[in-house]
Amino acid sequence: MSEFISYLDPTQAAGRAFFSRNIEGPIVMLNLLRFRAVADYAAHPELKPAAPISGAEAYDRYITHTMPHLLKSGGEILFYGDGGEYLIGPASERWDRVMLIRQNSAQSFLSFASDEDYLAGIGHRTAALEDSRLLPITQLPLPAR
Repeated sequence: MSEFISYLDPTQAAGRAFFSRNIEGPIVMLNLLRFRAVADYAAHPELKPAAPISGAEAYDRYITHTMPHLLKSGGEILFYGDGGEYLIGPASERWDRVMLIRQNSAQSFLSFASDEDYLAGIGHRTAALEDSRLLPITQLPLPAR
């Protein structure tokens, strides 16, 4: 039996690798999100609602809190939708939601991600997620026809 490993925050090594890419221009963050059945506010009791809520509901609270800070940093949500099982990929993996967030640059992403007012509500994200993936992607020109 294999041990379940969840990925909720970047490691220092992943952060260094991201910034060493020296990405110029806009960047899109592909988010794959798997929610807890019941949100776990143990790490952020100050944000805990009076009655238990689902991970999806906690993530909705995270988005509501985050939107003004994302927009202020020049970012935007390009897509937010339902996930599910892969058509091509591991049958054992499923994602509840998928989100694409565009930032003007890696620097504006860093500014957003380190903003103290934004960080004050990040506990909703922590409470919501069982597992996640975050893949920074940049656009390439299409091959010539």
